[in-house]
Amino acid sequence: MASTLDLYTKLSALPQGKRLFSIAYGRKAPYFGSIHLMVREMAPHHGEITIPKRRSVLNHIGTVHAIAACNGLEAAMGLLAEATCPADSRWLPKGMEVSYVAKSDGPLTCTATSTAEDWENGPDVPVTVQAALPDGTVTVEGTIHLWVTKKSRATS
Repeated sequence: MASTLDLYTKLSALPQGKRLFSIAYGRKAPYFGSIHLMVREMAPHHGEITIPKRRSVLNHIGTVHAIAACNGLEAAMGLLAEATCPADSRWLPKGMEVSYVAKSDGPLTCTATSTAEDWENGPDVPVTVQAALPDGTVTVEGTIHLWVTKKSRATS
């Protein structure tokens, strides 16, 4: 079975491939579809998506809702985890700590980053996340903690 990273690599080489991958990713984890994400990059130790500023993600003051931003951060982290986690292991999100540092008054780019050292020091793996406006202003920043363990023989 092809990995998520293999699928991303194959599709992103095609015209409209990233758009097709984004739709598939949003359907695999249906809650991600609610933010209308577009996958920008998937690689070991890096995941990046964008969230357009649309009515469906706005709060009562007309900015991108904090939970929509967190949804985007988790989607970016999922791309990173799928591209980074060793084949003999599995990952689960364990917790999220975020700070809302500015108004999200435009479309957001959500990124997730880690290092090889983060993964070597598991099973608790911290992933740094941030959401930023097109001008680079960071609006949400934090850490998503993953629990990475070896797969059991029954699930391999």
